[in-house]
Amino acid sequence: MRALTLDSVPSTPAVTEVETPRPEAGELLVRVAAASLNGLDAETAAGTFLEVEKHRFPLVLGKDFVGTVDALGAGVRGFQVGDAVFGVVTKPFEGAGSLAEYGTVSADYGVTHVPAGLAAADAAALGLAGTAAWDCVTAVAVRPGETLLISGASGGVGTFAVQYAAARGAKLIATARPGAESEFITSLTDADAELRLIDYTDDVAWQVREAAPKGVDTALHLAGDGLLLASLLRAGGRIASTLGLGPDNVGDQSVTAHAVVARPNRATLDRLAADVASGTIRVPVTATYPLDRAVEAFEAFTAGAMGKIVVTMV
Repeated sequence: MRALTLDSVPSTPAVTEVETPRPEAGELLVRVAAASLNGLDAETAAGTFLEVEKHRFPLVLGKDFVGTVDALGAGVRGFQVGDAVFGVVTKPFEGAGSLAEYGTVSADYGVTHVPAGLAAADAAALGLAGTAAWDCVTAVAVRPGETLLISGASGGVGTFAVQYAAARGAKLIATARPGAESEFITSLTDADAELRLIDYTDDVAWQVREAAPKGVDTALHLAGDGLLLASLLRAGGRIASTLGLGPDNVGDQSVTAHAVVARPNRATLDRLAADVASGTIRVPVTATYPLDRAVEAFEAFTAGAMGKIVVTMV
């Protein structure tokens, strides 16, 4: 099969031919229709996880996927060949990813059925970033009328978080460059949403303090300086970070910090799918590439593309 692979790390990926995987006990073999790129793919290619996680080469990149069940491993229940499924690859090693024509995933975690009303392109880009956003917004328990500062608002996780926070009635302060980024984030919210955009290339602290002189109630650390964001919270404020910032890092006992690792369990994936199908949120796909051009997709993503980039296999 064809796949976006690495022969070593750090290195640049290439589209190559690799052996089609076989499902082990408890696994599904999925014929992948489309997948998307995430920050974890860029970090894997950069060698970030080489010392902390097992790597199997040739290493197939990719986490999110949508496709159809092609075969069942022994003991699988709840799925049949031909079922449309989507989710997140959650292997205990790097190397068997979803940016390929076929992939294997656990039938018990990280996968669910594609419901009516969820388009394949949306499902392909929903799992990991959507889960991370949902887990972050849930961790800080943002309430109507509270101020939420989102650093990294134009990325995959940030674009979902903006929508979920706006749906909860939060007053949003989001980081974005003036121009296309700001316009993109604004397009994700309703006209009546309270949204203030600040330029992260300028003095972020001054801009936030001008917008919220008493401090923000909550913050999401998806990019930038987490300690700076924590310093902008009011007493009793909460911050969630996908970049490892936790209570030990913050030190300030007057604020609560949550280090969030996305947990794409079936309940969360079903919730995300239902929210997209109902129009509560939309999947911010900004570009789609065929697998033959997956290297271009990877380069566009690592250059700082907004929203989500999808790679189609057919």
